[in-house]
Amino acid sequence: MGWQRKLLRVNLTAGTCVSEPLNMAWAETFLGQRGLATKYLMEEIDPKVDPLSPDNKLIIATGPLTGTMASTGGRWSAVTKGALTGAIACSNSGGQFGGELKMAGWDIVILEGRAPSPVYLYIEDEHAELIDAGHLWGRSVWEIEPAIKAAHKDPLIRIASIGPSGEYGCRYACIVNDLYRAAGRSGVGTVMGSKRLKAIAVRGTVGVKPANKQAFMKAAAAASMTLANNEGRMVFTRFGTIPMMDVTGTFGALPTRNNRQVQFEGFEKLNATAMRTPNEHGHTNLITNSACFACTIGCGRICHIDPQHFSVKDRPQYHHASGGLEYETAYALGAAVGVDDLDAATFAGFMCNEYGMDPISLGGSIAAAMELFDLGVITEKESGGIRLEFGNAQALCQLAEMTGKGEGFGREIGLGSKLLCEKYGRPELSMTVKGQEFAAYDGRAMQGMGLAYATSNRGACHLRASPYEHDFASTDVAGKAKVVKESQDFIAAIDSSGLCLFTRSSGLTEEHYASQIDAACGGGWTAERMRETGERIWNLERQFNLAAGLSARDDTLPKRILEEPAPSGAAKGLVAKLPQMLPEYYQLRGWTADGKPKGETLSRLGLA
Repeated sequence: MGWQRKLLRVNLTAGTCVSEPLNMAWAETFLGQRGLATKYLMEEIDPKVDPLSPDNKLIIATGPLTGTMASTGGRWSAVTKGALTGAIACSNSGGQFGGELKMAGWDIVILEGRAPSPVYLYIEDEHAELIDAGHLWGRSVWEIEPAIKAAHKDPLIRIASIGPSGEYGCRYACIVNDLYRAAGRSGVGTVMGSKRLKAIAVRGTVGVKPANKQAFMKAAAAASMTLANNEGRMVFTRFGTIPMMDVTGTFGALPTRNNRQVQFEGFEKLNATAMRTPNEHGHTNLITNSACFACTIGCGRICHIDPQHFSVKDRPQYHHASGGLEYETAYALGAAVGVDDLDAATFAGFMCNEYGMDPISLGGSIAAAMELFDLGVITEKESGGIRLEFGNAQALCQLAEMTGKGEGFGREIGLGSKLLCEKYGRPELSMTVKGQEFAAYDGRAMQGMGLAYATSNRGACHLRASPYEHDFASTDVAGKAKVVKESQDFIAAIDSSGLCLFTRSSGLTEEHYASQIDAACGGGWTAERMRETGERIWNLERQFNLAAGLSARDDTLPKRILEEPAPSGAAKGLVAKLPQMLPEYYQLRGWTADGKPKGETLSRLGLA
């Protein structure tokens, strides 16, 4: 059975760890990971709760294919009410941690309450206990992983932890696992920090047994063969996600300098070629690629910084390799802030890995601060002497480290761009939806993505819908609502399966996912059921947000995207046509004109 049929409930207030049977009726209805954890959260908390209250819960969840031989079957999610958004938060990560948790015998870990003092959770198969972490509090992710492994004399322990940013309350702190993979968005690490939980350390030897072993091996092999022969997979393996820099940079969809522009003149200094080309010292940024648990794609980048670069010169502790720039980090720590210094962007990315921060929100928040500085709203007096000028690589590196540690003006950056811009009286300069910073696509050039941002349940996100092909083909809005809605539904199902979303753009079809889940979970799973399950999950998330106080008013985009035409590129002269697309989207969803699921929609999906 793909499910282990078991969850671990950890009451941090009482210091207890209790095993419970998984609600299998819910598992059959919501599949796992994103869907199943959202169901538990919806049932167990008041959606109006303060995200940083002990009454909020943090749920760590795997999918039925996590820990199996299915290619990319290592995904896990952190689900909670987000500290950045106040909306449903589901942040997905890869690496080795998810597979280890599943192989220890657990589908889900529910973390509730608040520990009296810092602790970490140690799981070894059936055994689970809370251990004092006072000596680890205040230390970085890169420090505590080896410390915990040494304490238990086991280098194979897999660890998910928070850095100082999650401790002091940076609104977009993430949970980092395996040193450079992360459940990165919406402030899930901030919630973990509010519970005084420093880390979760897991060692699993139980294994995972699919319901129909022969059918599962056949389905998994067919999927792996499809991936092996797919051109998209080959690009991911060789170059990672960074080639998108050339696509958006040329097309005119690359948000630049807080979305003032849609093309960045320095994008070629941050792309795949730049990462592979030796600099004047003969130093090459990229070392190799890397893969997560059971992954046959290997899109990860392992990079290092030129020891002569100002960010690490005379700092030998940073003369090592770590997770390098992906497209989103290169955008957020490059184009968004007007910086074309590859090593500076890599250093800022290292700070996100070490101190546990979402690089997209970090870059978006620094970009907003730079625009405020450019307009004279923030001066050097407020910034502590830092000249927050677009293109200032030194400022980028300094602020990334300060924000990670919670020092000086870094704490202001740690508010996120929404609260930062509101504090300084210019809320319209925050490029966010529901309080979450834009990813690396401009909603004027990519109209479908603009709609996807506006309607995403967790705030602006490039991974909740897939209108890419449609958007790059045309800026006309016809058909985009349908593409967004249908891709949102199926992606919700993939996110609940335990597989990586990149398999979708590497050749896997709906039938590939359904056949693997069907064999792992004991039958009854078809592509149609997957689509319906995804739609059910999407509507459940919407119900959570409505109960939390969000409404159709939050399904919008910043004034800049709605009113200021794109200055160049394929969409020159265009604004986001959200008012044209949103009513059609609501209609396709079976929602009312004010964005509420109709009774017949909820009844059809079993959510009434």
